[in-house]
Amino acid sequence: MYLGQLVPLIIMAIALGMDAFSVGLGMGLQLLRLKRIFFIGITVGLFHIIMPFIGIVLGNFISTKLEDIAVLAGGLLLFTLGIHMVLQTFQAERKSPMKPIGIGLFLFAISVSLDSFSVGLSLGMSGVKTFIALLLFGGFSMALTWAGLLLGKRARGLLGVYSEMCGGIILCAFGLRIIFG
Repeated sequence: MYLGQLVPLIIMAIALGMDAFSVGLGMGLQLLRLKRIFFIGITVGLFHIIMPFIGIVLGNFISTKLEDIAVLAGGLLLFTLGIHMVLQTFQAERKSPMKPIGIGLFLFAISVSLDSFSVGLSLGMSGVKTFIALLLFGGFSMALTWAGLLLGKRARGLLGVYSEMCGGIILCAFGLRIIFG
């Protein structure tokens, strides 16, 4: 894999991790021990490996059957997902974070990794290196989850909203790049 493929994957991994970061900021406002924060980050990282893997496998299957249409669909998926993330930042009422224990942790990890499924689906259609993409997605989402939780313990404010919007804009840009590039 050369730098021209690695840099976009790193940027995409950061964009996907921004959702976990922003939700982690809100969740970090709860009283959490460092051991719990560590476990939450590991769980989110694993889901950011599992969900895009499933998407990549399905994307590979679809791309062998539909080729050009599949690439366009992958770009549209990324763009739509990015728009959805941006629009979510303008919701008047933000949900209070759930408790990151048991089913709450599972639901949290699933909710912040659903977007990585769609990204994996579009990447599977474009033939990206699966192992490296999955490692980057998992590693960055885990690190950004930890950063959000730790920062959330210390600060309140608008950073979570802006980080989610930034992640959405980045995904839109990559979707447009795939569609027109």
